[in-house]
Amino acid sequence: MKSYPMTPQGYKKLKEELRNLKYVEVLKNIKDIEEARAHGDLSENAEYHAAKERQGKLAGRIAHLEDKVARAEVINPSLIKSNRIQFGAIVTLENMQTEKVVTYQLLGEEESDPENGKISIGSPLARILIGKEVDDDVELKTPKGIREYAILEIEYK
Repeated sequence: MKSYPMTPQGYKKLKEELRNLKYVEVLKNIKDIEEARAHGDLSENAEYHAAKERQGKLAGRIAHLEDKVARAEVINPSLIKSNRIQFGAIVTLENMQTEKVVTYQLLGEEESDPENGKISIGSPLARILIGKEVDDDVELKTPKGIREYAILEIEYK
């Protein structure tokens, strides 16, 4: 059974979203369905169909979050003492072709936010970084060709 690594903050955020969906959004959706039913003929009632569609989406998201929470492997990166890259690492890289320096933190898929420097541990870049150390070079094959990176710094916070 696959586990899902996440930080304590990511776990808390998932639990809060799950709680909100179950105890706020579902109740609101039930009221929306009741109000739409009161309008009469359900076959041509757009509000009713929209509310029923939302009900299905809510149920799907709740099931997804419950699965993630149940199989969460909560890892606190600040407790990791390693010279190698693993989950939670904040990695500073230099693109060897452009000399542009970027910093990413390797997190679980639910915490991924590439625009803010947080990439999924399962992303192609993260997968090639796992186990590497400072001063190692890595090559990432992309549709636009090979990108080479030098690992400048690894830290855990």
